Amino acid sequence: MRSLLVPVTGTEADLTALTRALEIARDFLAHIDALHVRLDAVHVAVKTASGQGGPLVEHLIQQLEQDAHERETRARRTFEDFCNRENVPRVDMPGSEQAVSPSAQWHVETGDEPGTVASHGMLADLIVCARSPDNHFTTRLILESALLNTGRPLLIPGAVGTAPEFGGGTVAIAWKPTPQAARAVTAAMPILARAKDVVVMTVEEEDSLGTADRLVQNLAWHGLRASTERLPLKGRDPAKTLLDAAEKKASLLVMGGYGHSRIREWVFGGFTQQVLADAPLPVFMAH
Repeated sequence: MRSLLVPVTGTEADLTALTRALEIARDFLAHIDALHVRLDAVHVAVKTASGQGGPLVEHLIQQLEQDAHERETRARRTFEDFCNRENVPRVDMPGSEQAVSPSAQWHVETGDEPGTVASHGMLADLIVCARSPDNHFTTRLILESALLNTGRPLLIPGAVGTAPEFGGGTVAIAWKPTPQAARAVTAAMPILARAKDVVVMTVEEEDSLGTADRLVQNLAWHGLRASTERLPLKGRDPAKTLLDAAEKKASLLVMGGYGHSRIREWVFGGFTQQVLADAPLPVFMAH
């Protein structure tokens, strides 16, 4: 993991995302691409005020431009203050600095946020995107696009104050015998290799139990110390059962996303609505 994409939006979530990305960057001597997507004010104003008079469109453009400028200013200030405080060198191209320490760059594009994040995310090793404090709709769209449209893993940082121990901590895997879960495990292997322990967690479903044991055996071939934990439901919600167990045992949860038709429910309702709202630990996802 040498290239980390961090969407920065001008909200309080930016500092959380940059902090978590730097923890990974220090482990892997990685480069952080802080991407800010500036709203195309003309495009949005014309689309929003279609059929309205020219003065209305002009006024809307001015307001959107002002809002976009303020967001970009906040995002850039957060990035620069962060790099200064953490002594992270700012570089635009790979070079000698990256060989000995993490590095970072500030990057601005103009256009649609979810689509632009997706196009750049395809070329990153990992996308680190924090949820917004108010669970803003645009942030949710960015998270969804990063997960569904890039083919790359996504790390959603946990609640403020939680510190993932990527080196020497315990990582939990939410296991289901699906291609998505398998991809998540494969994508997380660089992190799993640094963990002290790995716990493969399954809820009581017939098709998960045997494959969980085989996954543990496979991880052992990679030199990883892993075990299984079967979680009885007893009428409880599977998502809450899993999150509660992971919070007690691990500092990171690895899981897969499931199909486009179900992904909104999985990521933005039900299970991961809890993750985005107040997840007690960071979540590493792959679709």
